[in-house]
Amino acid sequence: MAEHHKLGKEGEKLAVEFLEKHGYIVLEKNYRYLKAEIDIIAQKGDIIIVVEVKTRSTPEFGDPQDFVKPKQIQLLVKAIDHYVVEHDLDVEVRFDIVAIIKNKLGTRIEHLEDAFYHF
Repeated sequence: MAEHHKLGKEGEKLAVEFLEKHGYIVLEKNYRYLKAEIDIIAQKGDIIIVVEVKTRSTPEFGDPQDFVKPKQIQLLVKAIDHYVVEHDLDVEVRFDIVAIIKNKLGTRIEHLEDAFYHF
């Protein structure tokens, strides 16, 4: 497995642990619909949270959250729309980013709630 894929998978694991520690219930990991993949679908109260996890080894080229692009956001919206319909849910949906910097100096996790689109 390529090093960046390994870092990404480790970041997703850290994000799940972080969310669960903060009272979120993880419903799905790596949910796929067409060309989209939602890293984590979680629930807190009556809100479904789409969580995009961005993990980097350095902030040298920008913060991890800066790497979520408009096209990816569009795909995430389509995917969660499908998930909500597929599961016949009547819920509010929120989009969060968990940004992680992980390297030999340590790990920094930042949770950005309501990060890019709300409906």
